[in-house]
Amino acid sequence: MNKILLPKYVYFNSKFEASFGIALKDNKIIEVAPAKVLLEKYPSFSQQKYPDNVFVPGTVNTHNHSFQSLLRGIAIDQPFLKWRDNSLYKYSPNMRLDDIYNGALFAYAEMMKCGVTSVCDFFYLHNYGTESDEAVIQAAKDVGIRLVLARTMYDWEGAPSGYLESVDEAVANTRQLALKYQNDSMVTVIPAPHSLHGASPKMIQAGHKLANELGTKFHMHVAEETFEVDATIQKHDKRTVEFLNELGVVDQSLVIVHGVWLEENEVKLLGNRHASLNYCPSSNMFLADGVTNIPRMVNNNINISLGSDGACGNNRISVFEEMRMTALLQKAVTRDALCVKCKQAFDMGTKNGGQQLDLDVGEIKEGQLADFVGIDLNNFSMNPLSDDLEQMLPNIVYSLQPDAISTVIVNGEETVKNGNLVKVSEKAVLRKVNDTMKYFATLD
Repeated sequence: MNKILLPKYVYFNSKFEASFGIALKDNKIIEVAPAKVLLEKYPSFSQQKYPDNVFVPGTVNTHNHSFQSLLRGIAIDQPFLKWRDNSLYKYSPNMRLDDIYNGALFAYAEMMKCGVTSVCDFFYLHNYGTESDEAVIQAAKDVGIRLVLARTMYDWEGAPSGYLESVDEAVANTRQLALKYQNDSMVTVIPAPHSLHGASPKMIQAGHKLANELGTKFHMHVAEETFEVDATIQKHDKRTVEFLNELGVVDQSLVIVHGVWLEENEVKLLGNRHASLNYCPSSNMFLADGVTNIPRMVNNNINISLGSDGACGNNRISVFEEMRMTALLQKAVTRDALCVKCKQAFDMGTKNGGQQLDLDVGEIKEGQLADFVGIDLNNFSMNPLSDDLEQMLPNIVYSLQPDAISTVIVNGEETVKNGNLVKVSEKAVLRKVNDTMKYFATLD
């Protein structure tokens, strides 16, 4: 369907333009221009007015574990390994297919209301083979969110058996799903060797090789905790990125998640090879991981995107929240108010994420997919606003509350209207969550 969207303001070319419109043909932007120009140029297009909204690009959550939304509030305030054992390892091996679907539906629905239009789900529950992945994909389609499924490749014998696959199984299952959805604009499947402690060197190399075959990137937890760094040094006499380089996988296809405990030479190597970073500041704080050196990453021209991580290790799943946390945490650690500015944080949560996931999202411009967030200008958290709109972007990054998100559009279709989900019933989502929680109670 061809239409013109008419909000009060549009974030276009890094400016907030008044009385602009966005012309859509099916699921893509064909032009952004003054509304008067578009209405004259495309007289047959329908019109949708959003007089109290400012439209910004949909946010891109580049690291999440959807099933973990079911574990929020469980095993809190514990060291990382105890948290892992008492939440993830305790409950996830017993999840039924319905629970995997319910968790993904819940996670994506909450994200959608927080303005997330694309999510990368780093998913490693292989209890039911590819049926588990299909349950997650179906949940994304039901909510209407754009999904990159980072299908995790995991062969560490210390993990629950349901996580594990052989190298050949992981490659075959990931390849099969990637090829199945290769022409689906709403679903992409990529390889994701879990980490240096969760995936063997052969598994990591197989994930890298498969990414090159498929023409995608591959995601991997790297240097989140000091125990991983210490173990790599002890076993291989090298730090994490140094050892990954020895395996031949440090290149433009590598996306590291967290990257907290990296030395300067490792960051330089990542930058020289055009690797990318998924930064999850709230999760790093919640799990007491430490603080990634973002200015160093920026200085080495590493593309940085933002992830919420799973909702039991954050415990929020809003990219707007991660924008705020990125800027504030880095300012506090460096004692430099200029080290991450609000526009940098905003770009990390929008266009940088689109670039990292190889999706045409994250900007409002011709040729991009039609993914937008409409923010209510009458919400307290978006005020005050002077006539020159100087406060607009700072308010979005530093003060925005979720109830200010009035409209969400994904692939040209409204998925949130007047703050409410369009494609799924919020009461139905909560009923499914409650069904799973009753089942979990039988496991104690």
